Amino acid sequence: MNNSKGILVIGELSEGKLVNITKEMLGIARKIADESQQDVSCLLANESVQQTPQEAIAFGADKVYTAEDPALKSGGIYVYLQIVEKLIADISPWAVIMGQTYLGTRLSPRLAAKLGVNLTTDCIDLKLDPDKKAIIATRPIYGGNVLAELSSELTPHLVAVRSKAMSPIEQDSSRKGEVTSLKVEIDQSMIKTKIVKSVKEEATGVKLEDASVIVAGGRGIGGAEPFKTSLQDLANLFPNAAIGASRPPADDGWVPEAKHIGLTGRIVAPDIYFAIGISGASQHMAGCTGSKTVVAINKDPEANIFKLANYGVVGKYEEVLPAFTEKLKSLLAE
Repeated sequence: MNNSKGILVIGELSEGKLVNITKEMLGIARKIADESQQDVSCLLANESVQQTPQEAIAFGADKVYTAEDPALKSGGIYVYLQIVEKLIADISPWAVIMGQTYLGTRLSPRLAAKLGVNLTTDCIDLKLDPDKKAIIATRPIYGGNVLAELSSELTPHLVAVRSKAMSPIEQDSSRKGEVTSLKVEIDQSMIKTKIVKSVKEEATGVKLEDASVIVAGGRGIGGAEPFKTSLQDLANLFPNAAIGASRPPADDGWVPEAKHIGLTGRIVAPDIYFAIGISGASQHMAGCTGSKTVVAINKDPEANIFKLANYGVVGKYEEVLPAFTEKLKSLLAE
């Protein structure tokens, strides 16, 4: 695609609204597009896109392409792939940005193989290389111990970004943009699997990915009860907090698997991450390296978690955590 131009964001919807990562992707796309004098396009494919095209424009898109097809419900990723392929063939984008989400992790490798280009996943930062006119993508490697900067000479530059790693621009409802409806003839023979039933997991409280504060416990907690008492007491002090865990508590059934944070669990990037009784194994740290501030409590002064933590307390959590919670409570009450 030697004549490629523009940045395409593969948007995602949930219950008729833009999910937060779509706004974050539009924000970084807008920044790079302004630096390189390009446009930002956004694809919104769903059974019904409702009013989301105007919302996407308000968060930075210049053009929005919509695709409404009932087959997206049953055909899933194979229908989505055909829509994305058709749009890329039509507009020849210079870069394609998608989320490191359930959709993105299935779509991105298939799309890279179809286009014959490189793919960089789990990106926590994107910036423009003005000399090579390429995107430099930053991603954690070796379990989050090293940050690598990668770029490709092939276009479109294909990247998948981590949730909450980037910031949306301020919503501007006065922005004007172009909305185009796509007509794609879906090849039913290309649909390899079909979704026959969807079961929505019942969850209470704030989702880990959306939480601005996470109170996480590890093996050092000793059992399930502290997650419901002392850890929950700390979380209750914040309006948008959630309880998380490293892998051992999830494996032992102390918390649901949905609370597991790590390389094989949820990837989070809260403003504050409390690590209680967590040793700091690389597999766990890979799931929370995007946290802006890490506060650790561990009785082992040599625990690896202290290498990542901005603030750390060496001591038994049974003694430290209640005192910390009470002090914080009194400070917030002032």
